[in-house]
Amino acid sequence: MNELNGYDFEDLQPGMTAIFAKTITEADIVLFAGASGDNNAVHINEEFAQTTPFKGRIAHGMLTASVISAAIAGRLPGPGTVYLGQTLRFKAPVRPGDTVHASVTVKDLVPEKRRVTLSTICTVNGKVVIDGEALVMPTSRETRGG
Repeated sequence: MNELNGYDFEDLQPGMTAIFAKTITEADIVLFAGASGDNNAVHINEEFAQTTPFKGRIAHGMLTASVISAAIAGRLPGPGTVYLGQTLRFKAPVRPGDTVHASVTVKDLVPEKRRVTLSTICTVNGKVVIDGEALVMPTSRETRGG
């Protein structure tokens, strides 16, 4: 592991896993609505949200999915990794105050392109709320000359 750049491609092996956890706060939801322009009432209006099948406000799906990005950038492969793609399947709502645990696991390595496929799963209290896959390009000693 490179202290400044996380894991280089050459250090990665299938099955390596890392987890990042974040509690989704009221502030996160309000700030995400402002930054994204997604002001859907199911996220910001409790009275309206009570009339939906969720029976209360829920966090934006993409806000929840951003915890995956934090796991990739901060844990595995780590700093310097470039995100190339992500599939997401939203399985259950996340509510203000829930702690999201994003788990990323090395699934496949493509040496000729220095690409990595990661299995990505978000859970709240052990229940899967999002699953999917990410395609990333980590740092490499070969391209850095080290």
